[in-house]
Amino acid sequence: MSDSDAIQNDFITKVNELIEENISNTQFGVSELAQEIGMSRSNLLRKVKSLTKLSVSQYIRQIRLKHSMQMLHEGSLTVSEVSYRVGFSSTSYFIKCFHDFYGFSPGEAEKRNFEESNHDQAPNMKISKKIFLLAGAFIILVLVFFIFIMPYLSAKKQIIKSIAVLPFRNDSNDSSNLYIINGLMESILTNLQKIEDLNVISRTSVEKYRNTNKSISDIAKELNAYYIVEGSGQKVGNKVLLNIQLIDAKYDKHLWAQQYNKGTEDIFTLQLDVAKNIAEEIKVILTPEEVKKINKIPTDNPVAYDFYLKGLEPLHQGTETGLIEAIPYFEKATVEDPEFSDAYANLAIAYYYLDIFQIEKKNSELINNYADKALLFDSHNSRSLIAKAFYYMNIAEYDQALPYFEKALDYSPNSAFIINFLSDFYTTYRPNTGKYLEYALKGIQLDIASSDSATASFTYLHVSNALIQSGFVDEALRYINKSLEYNPQNIYSEYVKAYILFAKNKDLNQTIQLLLNTLEKDPTRLDVLQEVAKIYYYLRDFDNSYIYYKRFLDTKNALNMDIYPSENSNIAVVFSELGFKEESSKYLNEFKIFADNNESIYKNYILSNYYSYIGDTEKALEYLRLFSNEEDYFYWVFTFAKIDPLYDNLKDSEEFKMIIQSIETKFWNKHKEVKAALKAKKLI
Repeated sequence: MSDSDAIQNDFITKVNELIEENISNTQFGVSELAQEIGMSRSNLLRKVKSLTKLSVSQYIRQIRLKHSMQMLHEGSLTVSEVSYRVGFSSTSYFIKCFHDFYGFSPGEAEKRNFEESNHDQAPNMKISKKIFLLAGAFIILVLVFFIFIMPYLSAKKQIIKSIAVLPFRNDSNDSSNLYIINGLMESILTNLQKIEDLNVISRTSVEKYRNTNKSISDIAKELNAYYIVEGSGQKVGNKVLLNIQLIDAKYDKHLWAQQYNKGTEDIFTLQLDVAKNIAEEIKVILTPEEVKKINKIPTDNPVAYDFYLKGLEPLHQGTETGLIEAIPYFEKATVEDPEFSDAYANLAIAYYYLDIFQIEKKNSELINNYADKALLFDSHNSRSLIAKAFYYMNIAEYDQALPYFEKALDYSPNSAFIINFLSDFYTTYRPNTGKYLEYALKGIQLDIASSDSATASFTYLHVSNALIQSGFVDEALRYINKSLEYNPQNIYSEYVKAYILFAKNKDLNQTIQLLLNTLEKDPTRLDVLQEVAKIYYYLRDFDNSYIYYKRFLDTKNALNMDIYPSENSNIAVVFSELGFKEESSKYLNEFKIFADNNESIYKNYILSNYYSYIGDTEKALEYLRLFSNEEDYFYWVFTFAKIDPLYDNLKDSEEFKMIIQSIETKFWNKHKEVKAALKAKKLI
């Protein structure tokens, strides 16, 4: 045995010992094992997967089930007693896992021969001709089942487990009580989202039905939800009155209803009870990990929680006014409960969004302090990890932010928010086509059927954008059309489609017309304004380019926003062409500062732009050669370099043409590798 094999065996032995020591502890899961063995959660997941081909939770479950088999053969304990002794908090979940693993129920275990019941062994037997024929018939039936019946059942299962929690109605005439009703609705929705077998429609998607007159069946159809939860209530003194009902939307049938009259100190019991009752009614089995997550309360201080709920409503508005209004409530929550992790995390997040587009970052210290406190009191809270990541984003330490986003994804692997943020991270902050495509495809691997139309549209948008930046034109066009099918008003998708069609047709006049059509729908959109100006720039229609860049700059400066610094080079060219030399020089200097401080793989390319424009062709070619050694750059680099006015001083240079050709050749070679990998995974 090699030293490497010995180390691996020692590792697995240690893992087994730790699991067996905690075999009856229902709370012992991935995080606890990682802490006991002294590894990060992500490293533990990778190592166990590489050695056992199982996830950590699957491996822990397998050890528990093997112990349960031994106990059942001893015959002195009931199935329920065994389930709890091997760490299952739910007997029904234990029975399901046992049957999945061994192929028969725990009740049959005592009757079975122990060796034959061993999951790792296969009996050696002779197969008679009759059995062989029966087996053949069985295989045919199985094929029929999987080809003709299973797709129907899978689709049905997917629909049945899709649920929407509609905005709760405030039964009080006092509108100031609305926050607690909304808070209850959101907490119940959040608890349901912790159940893996449930597809829960997002809060933002159900919000539009707050004052609707539409029928339940119409709402369910629009949201692709099989179940609907409705509620109404009010706060009277220290009492919370809540009426809630679960509806089978397909048949408009009321499955469950309950009236609650609880003191505010029992609000968490109420929330947990609702989530568990709904799960039980629609026959969703909760895993021990899910029970643990649902039972976890954010604070044991009802006054702190009341302030927290008051802060959520303005926070979710996503406006500067809303953020400013939310902050004092979260501050009061932390005064009442100085260990309230979620409140600290939301403070950090609110201050991050107040700073996000500001040239001068004013809140960095506050963001960091609140994020650290959130992590101190709950380091396993994905919201705390996001808060810390946002601190590093705020101070432009993007590489430091990345591990926190990745760890947050470990704790919330189905979070569309985190996956989409990572997609954006790899296209905006640390451009990397491979990673961008990876996270965009992860987004689409989430159950798209359970997503609301807005979320699905943005998920397909990310995939399409990642594909076009990797050179997959036809595939990108297919996904951007899907994005627009889900949400025809998605302006981001409209202008990405304009660029995809340019990649296909190489017609800038078509591109500008499509972008102008998009801008007509919302003339205030700064992103579309600068895209229109940019295409006029490439067309060398500097008069029209100036008009749109001027509108873009006026609004950007009025709002004191720090966005699209890379556009300053184009703006400098346009202003110079129209005779505004002083302003041109100002924007060119700002572009040089941006280039010098850039830490992405595009730094040398950006510097090449600058030196080409000022006429230093030797330096321009030097930086372009350096850039040609990079990997994972976007399709647009060589596509627009050939027509960019910044390169007018180099356009006749044979060396320039050779370098651009080498960049393009390397891109398409990489494209072939990516294409083969995606085809192997059946992703394209």
